[in-house]
Amino acid sequence: MALFCRTATLLLKPGALSSTLSIARQYSAGGQYEYILVEKRGENQDVGYIQLNRPKALNALCDGLMLELGKALDAFEADGTVGAIVLTGSDRAFAAGADIKEMQNRTFQECYAGNFLAHWNRVSTTRKPVIAAVNGFALGGGCELAMMCDIIFAGEKAQFGQPEILLGTIPGAGGTQRLTRAVGKSLAMEMVLTGDRITAQEAKQSGLVSKICPVDQLVSEAIKCGEKIAANSKIVSAMAKEAVNAAYELTLAEGNRLEKRLFHSTFATEDRKEGMTAFVEKRKANFKDQ
Repeated sequence: MALFCRTATLLLKPGALSSTLSIARQYSAGGQYEYILVEKRGENQDVGYIQLNRPKALNALCDGLMLELGKALDAFEADGTVGAIVLTGSDRAFAAGADIKEMQNRTFQECYAGNFLAHWNRVSTTRKPVIAAVNGFALGGGCELAMMCDIIFAGEKAQFGQPEILLGTIPGAGGTQRLTRAVGKSLAMEMVLTGDRITAQEAKQSGLVSKICPVDQLVSEAIKCGEKIAANSKIVSAMAKEAVNAAYELTLAEGNRLEKRLFHSTFATEDRKEGMTAFVEKRKANFKDQ
């Protein structure tokens, strides 16, 4: 556990990596990406912002886009000034699905030998909190991508669905697993077996999204949430995220044991001491990510 704390501190401490400034220049320029737009937002420039940018294809998730998304996430992970990441698309589509033309002629041998879609999981393994801001269509791979994020905010006109059954296949990037955990077996089974979509309101009622916003306010609300998260200790936020995600993988007893270990680990950090001291002294905490 001590090793975990030291590793997290190195990853999340501002200024810990000498490459941070060069990375920041790269993604602020945006020239290295073809399918996404990348920048930092928020009053303190502490929220990473990634916008899927294939408007003519309704942000269909081609292999190039997903590789670029992984690259941008790597850059934000290495940037100690970034405490949260917002992932969004356009007003019309978050992502309308995987790029079907790209996978149409693939064979079983190619898919199995190449572990097709494995690199899509990069979003779910990001240690910093990721907020999906979903406007318009989030279908198939788009819905799966949103569910890989930690928090989902939806625009009023958002639609979610897993229509792979209509193409003669099934979800392949977590749709049958994450959707079932989010909305329950019955609704997940209905969506996967019929290809029917649900509205933002239905997604909120079922627990798939946490907040519904007007379309033109969605991204700003997601950025505000990211700023709140980024204002906290980054190392402790990483522990909190790990604990919550473990609830999907572990039994209650095992999950409680992990939570206790991570809780105890916060007492090895300067930020825990600062947070409690600030509370007692009735002042705002000044976290140093240590």
